[in-house]
Amino acid sequence: MPTIFTRIIDGELPGTFLWRDEHCVVFLSINPMAHGHALVVPRAEVDHWVDLDDDLCDHLFRVARHVGRAQEAAFGCEKVGVIIAGYEVPHVHIHVVPTNDIGELSFASAAPSVDREDLDRAAAAIRGELSRSGHAEVAS
Repeated sequence: MPTIFTRIIDGELPGTFLWRDEHCVVFLSINPMAHGHALVVPRAEVDHWVDLDDDLCDHLFRVARHVGRAQEAAFGCEKVGVIIAGYEVPHVHIHVVPTNDIGELSFASAAPSVDREDLDRAAAAIRGELSRSGHAEVAS
């Protein structure tokens, strides 16, 4: 049975996409720790990040860095935090979270839901910065 992330990637479930390439996608979290919280997800269903092959692991972290830089530019945040927990969904995903305080990096404080307009505004800001940086992988 496909994971919820595979179902989002395949278009069976909605997602607010920022990035698409042959190896991964990036979409916004519907339970964000902060405005613009994104998930970098490989297309391949791998449960634990330590099981990723080296090339895919490197690629995911490069994409996470590109998204983090775009979040910094879009939101003027102090830092961008990265978390890989792997308990929520059995499909590798890197949380990329724009923050101004370490307390924002907590699943306990994640929003139970998010307003569609808030997601759309965050996505537009991040996509704009990714486009300005010359990334052709920006999702439309």
